Parts: sequence; C-alpha cells; structure tokens
Amino acid sequence: MIEIRNLTKIYGTQTVLNIPELKIGKGESFGLVGNNGAGKTTMFRCVLDLIRPNTGTVLSMNNNVANTETWKHYTGSYLDDGFLIDFLTPEEYFRFVADVYQLSAGDLEIFYHDFEDFFNNEVLGKRKLIRNLSSGNRQKIGIAAALMPKPEILVLDEPFNSLDPTTQIRLKTILKSWQKEKEITMLISSHDLNHIKEVCNRIVILHEGIMVQDLVTNPDTLRVLEEYFAVKG
Repeated sequence: MIEIRNLTKIYGTQTVLNIPELKIGKGESFGLVGNNGAGKTTMFRCVLDLIRPNTGTVLSMNNNVANTETWKHYTGSYLDDGFLIDFLTPEEYFRFVADVYQLSAGDLEIFYHDFEDFFNNEVLGKRKLIRNLSSGNRQKIGIAAALMPKPEILVLDEPFNSLDPTTQIRLKTILKSWQKEKEITMLISSHDLNHIKEVCNRIVILHEGIMVQDLVTNPDTLRVLEEYFAVKG
C-alpha cells in the first residue's frame, strides 16, 4: 500500500529523516511515535508530497507520489490548520471538499449525519468562520473532512491534540471501526502513547529521523513504549 525506499531529508547539515525501507500493508493501522523533532511530520509530508526528500521515493499503491496525482483520489489527510480554508464557514468548507471529491448533496447529508456525535453540536450551524472556532473544533473539521471521501489511505498527524476527552474517545471509536469495517490503511502519529496503542496494530518509534523500533501491538506494547521514552527523557 505504502512503500518507502531510501528516504532522506536534509536541512543544511542536519539529516532529519533517514528511512532505508518501510512497507505499510493494506488495511494496516500504522502508528508513529517520537519526541519533538524526531521527524514524524517530515515523514508524513514526504508521504503526501508536500515536501520533496533529498533522496528516495514514496510509493502509494505502486504510484510514485512525486510523479503522479493518482494517489490523491484515494487518500485523506489532515496534518495541521494549514489544510483548512479558514475564511469559510464549516458548511462552506465541507461543500468545497465534497465538490473536490465529486460527492453529491445526498452524500454530504449522510456525512453530516454520520459525524453528528463527533461534532457534538459545536461545529455546524454556528454562523462562524473556521478561523473563529476553537482549536479543538478546527481539529474536528480537518479530521472529518479527511474522512469524508471514505479514503483507502488516511494520514493524521497528532489527531488527538486539542480534542476534549469525549471527542478523543469518539475519534478512537471511529478510527477502530473504520479500520475493521472498511479496511482503511491508517498512518497516525501521536504523543499520546495510550491512544496510539489503542488504535494502531503496529507502532514505529522514530528518533532523530531513524526508525529505532518496529513493534506489533500487544498487551506489553504500552509498557515497552513507556520504558523507552523514560530512558530517552
């Protein structure tokens, strides 16, 4: 589904990403953890062709993301507020996203219904521009928009940030159900080790741009992660 080969990103004299090989299979829920500056966001930006690596390639369903736009039609992503058009209302933004993916008005109504609990009456019908909403509600909008087209691949960077506890639980429920029912391939980063353990069946630890551990999630995973980061400080 996703394959990384000899991927490096260098800024000045500092190598911030160095991944010789990584394969993420169809339907896999892949978690990425690491301290600030570990290279998590850089890796995701390379996967989405938002930045170009110094060396290497990223393949999505055997499509080189740097050479084609085919992969964009089956990929949903949200990394930060920069993905939003903040001078629109949420409804205007969702209509824009629906048009991009050629979804009908009926599809949009189904989407609103499906995400009613997730929005928790805090997003729609408020007559506010996105930029005037709280960071948590902006996060909800970005995540929901990424899921709107029912993508085959989903990339989320720190999706639990800014969300209140109730919404965090609802998001975990959505991600786990989609992974099971729709066989969506998920790439998710998080500083919250417990959340990432709950939603991902595989977790990679990134340190200074290098993969230092590749774990299959099991009952001991949280302990292993906590012990690793306790030592790293």
